Amino acid sequence: MKLSRSQITNALWIVAILLILFTPVRYHLRMFVGNILFGSTHIVAKDDREILENYNWNLIDLQGNTLSFQDLKGKVVFVNFWATWCPPCVAELPSLVRLHQEYGSKVVFAFVAEDEEEKVRKFLVKKGYQLPVYFETSRTPDLLFSQTIPATYIISKTGEIVVKEFGVAKWDSNRNKQLLEELLAESPTF
Repeated sequence: MKLSRSQITNALWIVAILLILFTPVRYHLRMFVGNILFGSTHIVAKDDREILENYNWNLIDLQGNTLSFQDLKGKVVFVNFWATWCPPCVAELPSLVRLHQEYGSKVVFAFVAEDEEEKVRKFLVKKGYQLPVYFETSRTPDLLFSQTIPATYIISKTGEIVVKEFGVAKWDSNRNKQLLEELLAESPTF
């Protein structure tokens, strides 16, 4: 029995779809598409910025050290919610790592994992990432809550939510670096 060209083409499409749906190819394809579709971050207009007043939030890092968000008042804070199982999260991590390497001594970074601790540890070791990763030990403040990940917030020294980004972005762009420089130069006034 000889197969026609259209039957061969259809069979190849079926195999490709099955590979995408039921194998790790799906994960890598989603990461690839995420990298292509990187958007620029959305800086919230001054008149539309919300003020984070509820700093009652506690986090714990991979070494068991606690971080009270109360202690971050008056500082520029970068919060990213992510997970190892989330392809868009993983796709944007390299740009986040580069931004953290450049601004980690000036800006407080909190990478809040929505994942199992052991999976996060293995992932960070495998990728060679040195990031301040935390897990929540109390309820997220309402203004920082999102039902989707990745979700990223940049908070000014005065508590303004300057960036509220849902989805993949290129975080080490010149535009974002300029924004961080401007926020670092501001005087904290409460």
